[in-house]
Amino acid sequence: MALRLPVEARYLDTDRLDAITTESFRDADPFPWINPQGLLTDAGYEELIANLPEPENFRSSFGKPRRHGQKSHDRFSLNYNKKLDLPDCWHTFVAELNGPAYRQFLQRMLDVDNFDLTFHWHYTPNGCDLSAHCDAEWKLGSHIFYLNTPDDWDDSWGGQTLILDDDGAFNHRSAPAIEDFKRVIPSTAMGNSSLLFKRTDRSWHGMYPLKQPDGVLRKVFILEVRNLNLTTRIRTLFH
Repeated sequence: MALRLPVEARYLDTDRLDAITTESFRDADPFPWINPQGLLTDAGYEELIANLPEPENFRSSFGKPRRHGQKSHDRFSLNYNKKLDLPDCWHTFVAELNGPAYRQFLQRMLDVDNFDLTFHWHYTPNGCDLSAHCDAEWKLGSHIFYLNTPDDWDDSWGGQTLILDDDGAFNHRSAPAIEDFKRVIPSTAMGNSSLLFKRTDRSWHGMYPLKQPDGVLRKVFILEVRNLNLTTRIRTLFH
């Protein structure tokens, strides 16, 4: 049975947002990132988990070539828009992410005033991975909300986003293997946890191949912070 919260309930814990210092994010090594726990209220997180979009609504994205010789990032994906037939909680959550408290948080972390936000879900089956990559230049940053819990996931199956330290060795327009990096830092990727990072020419990240049983999916909701200018709008329209 779907959980419902009172209309006035909030999903983002604004006290936790305010407690994250700009310095802790920007001074992180090897690039600006943070892996906060409990950024959503407990009740809000439980409601979102109980009302996740069904996999049959997703499009299949497998075997698509990537730039710079990188391996395909295989998964099922669903782009958010206001017309999607979703439980009200997801529309309310996205409205909150588009609201002043969260946008001010991003402005403070990323040191940027004007930007667009886009949202999508990724559900990933076993055997799939994310090859090491830096995001495209038109992205300013990404915020990944992890949607698996101990009720449906085991840490030994993987799913952690890996922060990769190349010590300046690789051009961001290249395709190194995860094993080629000086350091591999796994995120916490289960329960009410998320990962925010700033896009730089060294913001390498990836994921080891998943090892969960057949029929089990790694689930994330990703917010992209996109550079707001005419060139970007034209490029992303055809992305």
